[in-house]
Amino acid sequence: MSDYGKRTAEAPALDLREKGAPRPGGQQASDRRLFVQFLAFTDCDEPAAVGRAVEAAGLAGAVYADLHDPRGIGLVVMDENPDVFVTALREAFVKPPLAGLRLRPEFSLLGRTYGSGFEPNLEDWLLHRPRRTILGEAARWAIWYPLRRLGAFAALPPEEQGQILREHGRIGHQFGEAGYVQDIRLACFGLDRDDSDFVIGLIGRDLHPLSACVQAMRGTRQTSQFMQRMGPFFVGRTLWQSRPGA
Repeated sequence: MSDYGKRTAEAPALDLREKGAPRPGGQQASDRRLFVQFLAFTDCDEPAAVGRAVEAAGLAGAVYADLHDPRGIGLVVMDENPDVFVTALREAFVKPPLAGLRLRPEFSLLGRTYGSGFEPNLEDWLLHRPRRTILGEAARWAIWYPLRRLGAFAALPPEEQGQILREHGRIGHQFGEAGYVQDIRLACFGLDRDDSDFVIGLIGRDLHPLSACVQAMRGTRQTSQFMQRMGPFFVGRTLWQSRPGA
């Protein structure tokens, strides 16, 4: 009989819950998270049909016009249950009118929300903020891309990692507090074909601030010294959004 999965004194059960900032009653913890999938297609003559199909499948998401492909679109879909991506969403795309779209697999992304241990409202961070950002009125433009850090970053002492991440995070906060950019950060370990670490979505009313945010982050230590790969980048203008309460 296999010992796989058995609890022992030497190997206690793993705690895979997301963690937020401590509160008077103890540290926040949750076993809920949002999975977010991004797909890109070309040969799309009727983008509105994609939105209608997503809505009919009971899913929440948005459709983008691909800035670099006049017949291309991007699609982002969110759900707590990843099964829906291979059931309800798949069923919508294997029958007309969406079956004729051609997938661009190099842009396919899948990530999950996560807690870093510092979120003051963990449930909002994991489940509600991504929906507000993607489906909000200010979400007119979006840039979606994957990234992978060099392995050397993981070998740094935790204190040094924290300094590097805080430098990077300050830029995001500056753009966010100014109302220019809202970001979506998703863990992607083991979830895509290129072995990315994270999926990033930059969302805003105008395109230029999104580009300026990426430019500003190029000078951080994380990006300049510890980034193995970024991209490919999908740049799109919002064509359709599901209703925020969907």
